[in-house]
Amino acid sequence: MIIYNVTTKVDHSIHELWVAWMKTKHIADVMASNCFVSHQFVRLLDTDESDGVTYAAQFYAESKANYNRYIELHAPALREDGLKIWGNKTIGFRSLMEVVN
Repeated sequence: MIIYNVTTKVDHSIHELWVAWMKTKHIADVMASNCFVSHQFVRLLDTDESDGVTYAAQFYAESKANYNRYIELHAPALREDGLKIWGNKTIGFRSLMEVVN
C-alpha cells in the first residue's frame, strides 16, 4: 500500500473555510480520480500554530502505478485549483510512503 501524504499549514484568516473546502470539495475531487482506495484528513497536534494550523491529508493507493497515474493525470489541475482559491495563504509539502508490514 502506498500513502500519498500532503501536509499543509493554513493561515488563520482562512482556516475554517479551507477545512470546509477540503472536506466538501478537494478530498472528493482527489478520490474521484479513482487512483486511491481510501483517505484520512488529520490535524497535527503539538505544533507551533502562531502562523497557522497544520493538517495532513493522506491518500491510500493500492500501487505506485495508481499514484503515478494520479500525479500525471489529475494532480496538476487540482493543485492549480487550490492555488487559485487560496493563493499564498497555505504552504505545503508532499511525501510518498509505503506501508511496511
